[in-house]
Parts: sequence; structure tokens; C-alpha cells
Amino acid sequence: MSKDSVALLMNLMIFSPLIGVPLILLMKQWTAKYTALAISLIPFVISLLIYSAYTSVSPVEFASDNGMVFKSIYRWFGAELADGSWYSKYDIKYIVGLDGLSIYLVLLTTLIFPLSIWFSWGSITDKQKAYYALLLILQTGVLGVFMSLDLILFYVFFEMGLIPMYFLIGIWGRKDRIYATLKFFLYTLVGSLLMLICIIYLGFWAGSAGTGGFTTDYFTINHVLDSTRIPGNIQTWLFLGFALSFAIKVPLFPFHTWLPDAHVQAPTAGSVILAAVLLKMGTYGLIRFCLGFFPEACIEFSGMMCLLGTIGIIYGAMASMVQTDIKKLVAYSSVSHMGFIILGIFSMNKEAMNGAILQMINHGISTGALFLLIGMIYDRRHTREIKDYQGIAKVVPIFTLMFMITTFSSIGLPGLNGFVGEFLILIGSFKSESISNAFSIFGTTGVIIAAVYMLWMFRRVMFGKLDKEENQSLKDLNVREILVLMPLVILMFWIGLHANPMLDEIGRSSDLIVETVLKRVGQVPVAVR
Repeated sequence: MSKDSVALLMNLMIFSPLIGVPLILLMKQWTAKYTALAISLIPFVISLLIYSAYTSVSPVEFASDNGMVFKSIYRWFGAELADGSWYSKYDIKYIVGLDGLSIYLVLLTTLIFPLSIWFSWGSITDKQKAYYALLLILQTGVLGVFMSLDLILFYVFFEMGLIPMYFLIGIWGRKDRIYATLKFFLYTLVGSLLMLICIIYLGFWAGSAGTGGFTTDYFTINHVLDSTRIPGNIQTWLFLGFALSFAIKVPLFPFHTWLPDAHVQAPTAGSVILAAVLLKMGTYGLIRFCLGFFPEACIEFSGMMCLLGTIGIIYGAMASMVQTDIKKLVAYSSVSHMGFIILGIFSMNKEAMNGAILQMINHGISTGALFLLIGMIYDRRHTREIKDYQGIAKVVPIFTLMFMITTFSSIGLPGLNGFVGEFLILIGSFKSESISNAFSIFGTTGVIIAAVYMLWMFRRVMFGKLDKEENQSLKDLNVREILVLMPLVILMFWIGLHANPMLDEIGRSSDLIVETVLKRVGQVPVAVR
């Protein structure tokens, strides 16, 4: 497949969900769900075609253009100024591309959205047209974030994902949805505005150092940074602005407080998408932009970021132990899992970075499946309190099996996907020269606590005396629900038993990212010492 063909497919993949929005709004209510599912599958099919082309790219091709294998560039807008001021033009482009960091996030996104829409067939009965239209808009926003290579374009897509989620929680959420929605919106918006200010400053700096104007082109900025460093104090403030915005999105302790409320109040599909892909926008931004653009600040603040990540690991795990609501328990577990990813990113070596990127995918698979399962049992019993369940393994054996596999995946059982990512992160953080070994030691305790609270929750829900009459008549998973879960379960085993091909593809990009950071701070990459 030629690169021009792939470029066309990338643009079609991003914007094809928007085609379904007017179609759905013009149709009858009962047809909305079928149309939404069909439209959401278009990006999935395209992503598989692009991935097939990606795996055939040679190492020589991969080494060019900052590791971007495929890209599509269009001059968005520019303006020549005739007043003699020090900048002469605005250079803002529509640029999208893919590398080993983004390709698997794109694949995860294009898989999660159809599964979430298909699940919603059984749980959403009110305002279906608006609901499915918002999901398709959100799909375009998320895909745009993971593929944008212009900072202004990235910001547009970053904000685009905020509006649909605001309405999804606010309209189809639970009784305290307004409070959760406002908290989610304000947290994210404040961080985004700080990032926008930093983008504008960085655009003028890169323009004055390179083209003499204003540029937010990812490739142009990297070209400038290869020969010119951002002054230390300016680099620090720019890093803090970007990092704060991404830390809120992750969310990193102590900016996490919006997440449990948003998860608990959101409809099931909203929780699945939030956990599986929206949180990854934060860690993706840290890797894509913070590490390469502000390497010295990243090294300087790596200890602080790992400290917050480690606190998040332990705090999220301890908070999960005391929850009585199953969904809130899983929500706090996400804080813990995302802390592992932060630890891997800022350990500044290849093993930890590979593990962090892989764990981004693993968390999306396992936690997404957990929220789907919780949604399935909630639709039957209309309660998420652990005390309202006991002994249901006797009446819902298929549900119990699926929940058991997903629980083991979440706690990192060897043979399942969670183990590979966490193991690489802990190994990489332990051998890191940028941070203390104490972070990996304390981080390991999070793995132990995770096993405690997840297995304890599983035992209390599934086993014991079946003494509640409502539970005795529970229906097991139907064919549609099993088919929704099966792709995620298969991936748990596939990655857990056969991770090397995926790690090879990820490693080509993560190695380049780490080497770029070390080169720009004057250190020699570990691999060539």
C-alpha cells in the first residue's frame, strides 16, 4: 500500500464517524443504534488496513521524520504580515501521523467504541439519537488526539473530546451527574487553557529560533530543538504548563479527585471509553510532547513525577480497598494503574518506556472489560453495592468466568496482559539512573495491594451463601454480551502469552523517544554505552 493511500485512509478513519452524526439525527430512534455501530466499525476496519501497512515498513523508513511512518500534511492557515514586526507568518498545519506510540492507541480506540456502542443497545433507551451521535463525535476527537502532529490541531481535538463526554455524563448519568460533570469539565478545561498558553509561547519561540515567525508544526519544532535548546527557566515553566494539563487528564495524584465521581455517575459506555482511551490522552501527551520538547525539565522533575506516580499507586490501591461500590472500586484502581504508567514514563529508560506504553493498552483492555461487566450486572440488579451480591457464581457461571479472567488481568497475573507491562515498568524503574530505586520498591507494594482488593471484591460478590431472592433469578450473559467481551478477553491472553511482536513495534518508537531525550540533555543513551 502506498503512503498516499495510507494518508487518505488516516483522514478517512478520523472523520468517518462524523458522517454518521447527521444520518443518525435524521433517522428514527430505533435505527440509531444500528447505524452508530455500523459507522463506528468503519474506523476499526481502516485501522486494521493501516496496521497491516505499518508492520511492513522497513527500519530505514522508520528512522526518518522523528519515527513517523505515515503522515498527512495540509496547510491549514497562514498569514503574511506587512507591518515589519519581528514575526512574518503563522505556520499552522493540519498534520496527522502514526508511529509505534500512536498505532496501538488508535487500534484500541477503534475497537473500544464499537464495543461500547454495541453494549449500549441493552441499556440506553432514552434519547438514543443524541446519545449515539455524541459517541461518534467523541470517537473522532479521540482519534484526532492520538494522530495530531501540530500543537494547535492537537489542542482542538483535545478539547473536542471534552464536550461529548460532558453531555454523556450530564444527560445519561446517575443522580449526582451534574456535580460530577461540572467537576470533570472544570478540571479538564483549566488544564487545557494552561496548555494553550504554553502552546502559543512555544510557537513563537520556535518560530523566532527557526523560521522567524510562528509555528506549531511538530516536525519544525523538533528540527529547531535539534540545534537550539529552550532556556532553562522558560523550559521549566512550559513543561509545568503542559504537564499539569496532562496530569489532570491522566489523572495523576493529587489531581485525580474528578475521576471517581465521573466514573460512578457516567453511563457504562462513558466509563469504558473514559478508562480505556480518554485517560491515555494524558500519558500520550506527556510522552509525545513533554519528553521531546522539554528534556532537561523532564529529567529535573522526573523524581517529583515518579513520587506522585508512586503515591498514586499506593493511594489508589488503598482507597479501592475501602469502597463498597464496585464501580468506584474499579475507578480508584485506575488511579493506581495510571501511577504505574507515570513511573514508567519518567524512569527515562527503554524497558520502562516500553512497559509504560504497553500498559496504556493493557489498562484500556482490562479496565474497559471490568466496566462492561459491572454495567451488565447493574442492568440486571440496578445496584453496584458489593453487599447486595453474594454467591451469584452459582446462577451466572459465564459472567463469573469472564469477571475472573478480567480480574486476574487487572492484577497482573502471569500469562495475562497486565503482567507484561507492570513487569517491564518495575524492571526499568529499578535500573533507572534518573530516579531512586525506592520508587520501584514502593510501587511493587501496589501490585500486592491490588491483588488483595480485587480478589477480596471478587470473593464477596461471587461466592458465599446465595441468600438474596433477587440474585437467585439473575440471568447469565446473553450472546450479544459474550460477543462484546470476547475481543477483550482474547487480547488479554494474546498479549500475555505473545507480547514480543507488539513490544517490537512499540520499541522502535519508545527507543527513539528515550534516545532523543538523552541526546538533548547531553547524556549518552544506555544502549550505546
